Amino acid sequence: MTSWKRDFASGLVVLGPILVTLYIIYWLYGFIAGVTPTAIFQSESLVWLISGTSEQAEQTREHLAQFLRVIVILTVFVILTFSIGYLMRTTVGGLVERMVDDIANRVPGLRVVYNASKMAAETAFGEQDSLQTPVKIETWNGLRMTAFKTGKTSDDGREVLFLPTSPNITTGFVVEVESDRIIELDEDVEEALTRVLSAGFGDAERNKRGMDAGVPIDVIDDRTVKEQNDD
Repeated sequence: MTSWKRDFASGLVVLGPILVTLYIIYWLYGFIAGVTPTAIFQSESLVWLISGTSEQAEQTREHLAQFLRVIVILTVFVILTFSIGYLMRTTVGGLVERMVDDIANRVPGLRVVYNASKMAAETAFGEQDSLQTPVKIETWNGLRMTAFKTGKTSDDGREVLFLPTSPNITTGFVVEVESDRIIELDEDVEEALTRVLSAGFGDAERNKRGMDAGVPIDVIDDRTVKEQNDD
């Protein structure tokens, strides 16, 4: 590999994740700004800050008002989430949750979506360690695949696991496996997800090393190689 290809690959390894992260943040910002009512914050209220009647001044006020509306929505969402979370730890919160569950389970179409969404949220953000345990299972012909415990067991005592696909972990399989076929892993969920999301290219041990992480690239000056070959 020539030097310019190595330099390009090294730069791509660094810039790629940054650009993807920035794009996701930009997309989320645009989505929230698109669904936020303009009545929350009017651009006319910023005339004292950005004066003028030109088109550029109006666009600047509108962009700033849009940004402030997104900040307001995110702030309200965070406060509301913490408030509901605190309420759920009380007796009143338990009663409210049971009432919501009862109402949702009475609606045929809503019942499936509500229960599936609630189960997914409890699996991802629940406090049970059993729902956050990555393992490996032997599938066929000696092949092993990464799976995650759900904390559930089947009627005959088998462990119920979620076997995600790679790199899209939102799809996968629910499998029932005997306990002796499960290989416990000495790693956390983040390390296991790194391996699955990266289609096997992620190295959990290398990620632990911080600055030492990355793709090793041996940079050799082509002129040095040519001089050695001439000798």
